[in-house]
Amino acid sequence: MVASSKVLDNGRGRRLVSCDKHLIFCFGSSGYLLDLLPDELLTTTRSVRRRLDLSRPVGRPVIEECVGVALQAPNAGNRQEIHFVVVEERGKRASLAEIYRRGSADYFERLRTGLATGSGDPARDATMRRVFESAWYLREHLHQVPVHVVPCIAGRTDGLPAPAQAARWGSIFPSAWSFMLAGRARGLGMTFTTLHLNLEEDAAKLLGIPYKEVMQAGLLPVAYAKGASFRPAPRSPTSKAVHWDGW
Repeated sequence: MVASSKVLDNGRGRRLVSCDKHLIFCFGSSGYLLDLLPDELLTTTRSVRRRLDLSRPVGRPVIEECVGVALQAPNAGNRQEIHFVVVEERGKRASLAEIYRRGSADYFERLRTGLATGSGDPARDATMRRVFESAWYLREHLHQVPVHVVPCIAGRTDGLPAPAQAARWGSIFPSAWSFMLAGRARGLGMTFTTLHLNLEEDAAKLLGIPYKEVMQAGLLPVAYAKGASFRPAPRSPTSKAVHWDGW
């Protein structure tokens, strides 16, 4: 508990603590849950890179609680074929980070070229520069992030028709997002990355994942976030995304 926190009583047998403009209450083995309304949790779970606390360890109990929440997400046919590979060991994190760097090389080169050329829209260019700098920071520090989580699902989508692919991805992505929401509620920060999948088989060999039977969906670098306050991001207006009774 931070020195500036204030203990309150919520009248329901739980201990509430005021901290960083949020209320957090005691919960389970992992410590505290931020007191966030559902819409606030959904709209402030951001991609966290620079604000990851690289010096603070993340215990297994909080990861296991997040996985428990994630496994409650809907999945196609209730087949429950979702897995989370949690990488704590320093050497494996370093090796996985190197796979990510190699797998992301073309992506960062394209970003550099785009920034050098410019889009003609100064605001857009400024946004893309911030994205590049944030993503590059993660690339350079990924090995220092205390926990790497690789969400996986049994079966591969290679060559399958669209409905079968949708069923696979539509099972693992809700679960991975639920993991991120559960982490946010517990003070963790992370971002959903996919660039290591350019070398998915290398990652599978490193982590002992049976590549032909199990598909990786991404890589979540997990650490405690520096501060609990995050804001909704700028987004296009709803009117541009909603299509009533047809496109």
